[in-house]
Amino acid sequence: MSDATEFLRSSMPFTALLDLRVVSESSRKVVTTTSWSADRCTVGGVLHGGFLLGCIDATGGLAAFHNLPAGAVGTSTIESKTNFLRGVRGGAITVTAIPVHTGRTTIVLDITVTDDQGRAVTKTLQTQAVLS
Repeated sequence: MSDATEFLRSSMPFTALLDLRVVSESSRKVVTTTSWSADRCTVGGVLHGGFLLGCIDATGGLAAFHNLPAGAVGTSTIESKTNFLRGVRGGAITVTAIPVHTGRTTIVLDITVTDDQGRAVTKTLQTQAVLS
């Protein structure tokens, strides 16, 4: 397990249940991945929306963390708008979070989940409050 994944799981223990792994991280972009599993699905073997939202929120939180202003201690999601575009019935997903606004009190992220073929699964605009 990479140091980045260990950090993610120690700061957000729920990410271990998601089996979320950090692929790359910087202040400009955070990329994570996890695999399809039957115990993460809803009807028809499709990854559950709540599972996807957990992955989205954690990846967004890590991206926001990388953009905290001086003196801030953390972030908290205050708004998240997700469009579900296609189901995932196997393989892996990749979650990519890109900051579009990094302010003193809020950080806004554009987050996309893609499948193994690079097709968009979800599209999210998320706002994180900066905690002082």
